[in-house]
Amino acid sequence: MGDLYKLTIFRYNPELKETYTSKYEVEVTESHWTLLDVFRYIKSNLDDTLTFRYSCGQGICGSCAVTVNGKSTLACETQMKFLDSFDLVVEPLRGFPVIRDLVVDHSVLDEKVRSVMPWLICKKDPESDKERIQSIEDRAKLDGLYECIVCGACVAACPTFWKNKTFLGPQALLYACRFMLDSRDEGKNERFEVLADKDGIYGCHTIFNCMEVCPKELNPGKAILELRKMFMNLE
Repeated sequence: MGDLYKLTIFRYNPELKETYTSKYEVEVTESHWTLLDVFRYIKSNLDDTLTFRYSCGQGICGSCAVTVNGKSTLACETQMKFLDSFDLVVEPLRGFPVIRDLVVDHSVLDEKVRSVMPWLICKKDPESDKERIQSIEDRAKLDGLYECIVCGACVAACPTFWKNKTFLGPQALLYACRFMLDSRDEGKNERFEVLADKDGIYGCHTIFNCMEVCPKELNPGKAILELRKMFMNLE
């Protein structure tokens, strides 16, 4: 015998423009099962119309992010045995247009990340003809920044984003910080033209929901404060 979970899952039919919920009961007998395993079980055995998104299933691609009992999380990293309830309300990521059921439109995330120029801006030729050298110490400054998997969990948990869709959001600002702290980058002025306003680094209200839900345990709030400090010290 396993544990019986009762799931209430948000549904959306774009053809009918209709929202509703579906209820399922799933007995989990395997200790390693994740919420993604439960979704796949429902799809294969109970309701083949349930729509959700996933790819790697290993916490790398970030595509399976959903909201469970009010908290953003990756379905593939949510182990059923560690949940604190057997009654689950599963919804799409908050604040995003829903395509169908648990699948949301991520294009707004992509646009915001692109707007902060998430690449090295180099205005000088490298000292060698092979690569731009970076010290071990300078590389270490990027720890806690480059690991972002662009899942959108932090943005979906951000009350500022819920209210103001023009706010860049914690994910894009974390990306900006990753490149602006890179010793090889020379694009601070260009990026601050995008970042230094009420929809950028000064739009954050330091609630830090983003830190609480990040599946990689990153701290976008800290990165935003670092960007503010950089802007104040900009010559």
